[in-house]
Amino acid sequence: MQEQIKSLFFQVISKIASEQNIHEIPTENEINIDRCRDPNHGDFSTNIAMKIAKKFKMKPLDLAEKISANIEKIAGIAEIYAAAPGFINIRLEQTSQTAVLSEILRQGENFGKVQATDKSPKILLEFVSANPTGPLHVGHGRGAAYGASLANLLKACGNQVSSEYYVNDAGRQMDILALSLYWRYAQVCGDEKSLPKGIYQGEYVKEVAKELFDSAKNSLYQKISDWVPEYPEVWSEEQIDDGTRDRWIDAAIAALKAALGQEKYEIVFNKALKSQLDDIAADLEEFGVKFDRWYSEKSLFTEAKIEKALEKLAEGGFLYEQNGAIWFKATEFGDEKDRVVKRDNGITTYFASDIAYHLDKYERGYDQMIDIFGADHHGYMARVRASLAALKLNPEQLTIALVQFAVLYQNGNKVQMSTRSGEFVTLRNLREEVGSEAARFFYVLRKPDQHLDFDLDLALSNSRDNPYYYVQYAHARACRVLEKAENEGKKFSPDIAEKSRSELKLAEETEIVALLARYPDTIISAGRQLAPHIVINYLRELASVWHHYYDAGHKLICEEENLRNARLLLAYAVKTVLANGLKIIGVQAKDKM
Repeated sequence: MQEQIKSLFFQVISKIASEQNIHEIPTENEINIDRCRDPNHGDFSTNIAMKIAKKFKMKPLDLAEKISANIEKIAGIAEIYAAAPGFINIRLEQTSQTAVLSEILRQGENFGKVQATDKSPKILLEFVSANPTGPLHVGHGRGAAYGASLANLLKACGNQVSSEYYVNDAGRQMDILALSLYWRYAQVCGDEKSLPKGIYQGEYVKEVAKELFDSAKNSLYQKISDWVPEYPEVWSEEQIDDGTRDRWIDAAIAALKAALGQEKYEIVFNKALKSQLDDIAADLEEFGVKFDRWYSEKSLFTEAKIEKALEKLAEGGFLYEQNGAIWFKATEFGDEKDRVVKRDNGITTYFASDIAYHLDKYERGYDQMIDIFGADHHGYMARVRASLAALKLNPEQLTIALVQFAVLYQNGNKVQMSTRSGEFVTLRNLREEVGSEAARFFYVLRKPDQHLDFDLDLALSNSRDNPYYYVQYAHARACRVLEKAENEGKKFSPDIAEKSRSELKLAEETEIVALLARYPDTIISAGRQLAPHIVINYLRELASVWHHYYDAGHKLICEEENLRNARLLLAYAVKTVLANGLKIIGVQAKDKM
């Protein structure tokens, strides 16, 4: 219907333009026909008159009235009229309004989806990518829920989507974890040297150390006091602030590598890496999050991709040497300062790895790439875009979405989180407490760049204040209506019900139908904005109008057959659309509550 209306408007605008000798008019695809949010205004609306009024040298409202008067009504349209300041509203006939119920009946779980083809845009979505130095905490959970929901949403919009986890397996943090693991392993071997603050303290390190001992016994053991540099019992704030503690950590890592030798150190390092990656992958899978690819940072070194990227920058004249280090001229492309890509000791920086990683993304041939980062990476955006511009890549193909970390509240108190100290609530803890699906729902409630307070008590409550419960209860109520009808021998018959949809004449029924018809547009709009929370807002609105209708006391399983079939069709449609929307968020709709 929207395409038909769009074609009618294009024909009329072309005719008026020809009469006035106007040659520049919008194409048919540039005429937006949007659903009205307020049903009092009609079913569809367009602002095309306001967009082109200047070219026609008319007031927007006058042009809107002229277009409306010249449009030939087609079957299914009841009224077309102009409204200030220049909108054109379209109201459908009742049979056309309820036609969406037939579409839902026909398409079922595919209603609201656009089927991808070989020519559909290819999108690479990178998210989570947390350092594999410990279990995922509730802060990581928000990025995981947002990324997985966005992947589902973009697929529903007809895109070919690949998801990727970038594994930081070549950096300093992994060496710190290996140091922590070895220290705990030495303690299992009987070493009494206490673990210093500043390296990973969590119980998970102790568990992996026991596993390492079970496989290696004492074969890796070197008494800690024989190789570790001296350190104080307690690091002062001054020593932490001036980098003394960090320099000690680096020296301790170097000493451990020298004491063990490369082969034995790699056993410890690989055990630390594998144990945490396996744990993260299992945790995410139980959360309903799977990745098409786990991309190793190490591969950037082994496949010489970092050197290749730096060579390209050097060829363009965008690198220079200063104080023994190699710098990228990021300021030439809008960044606030130039960036080091290779330190004076010859070791490349994290930023150099990121340049190479993004160059590789582009070379893999995606139409669009989306990076989902924590909000603390805000300053990172400019330098990444600067490197892309220097490499003569189109920065517009890369979108960086920032996600604020969620803050967990329990009994009104904020729960603190820190990975190295070991004091944090894991994503696994949260899932065990409220369930994976409720957690997914709550994580996606707000725009990703907005602060999110995760109220654990609310998530566990069976009340209408709990949005997850409220939407699930709406689906369960629709299921209960259909089940009750079947138990009473008045089973919902799709073919018969479809012929009865014109019986839905109550204001509440018209409101529900109009809202159901908005679902496909909502999915497309949410996809364009990379905003799964828009889907949740829609589901909450649909649940609200359905609960209101149900609670109003209208007899859904009434004696009058046509009306009963129409209302059962309405229940089926609500059930279907709620389930479809929840599936995008990664939630299975419940038939019973």
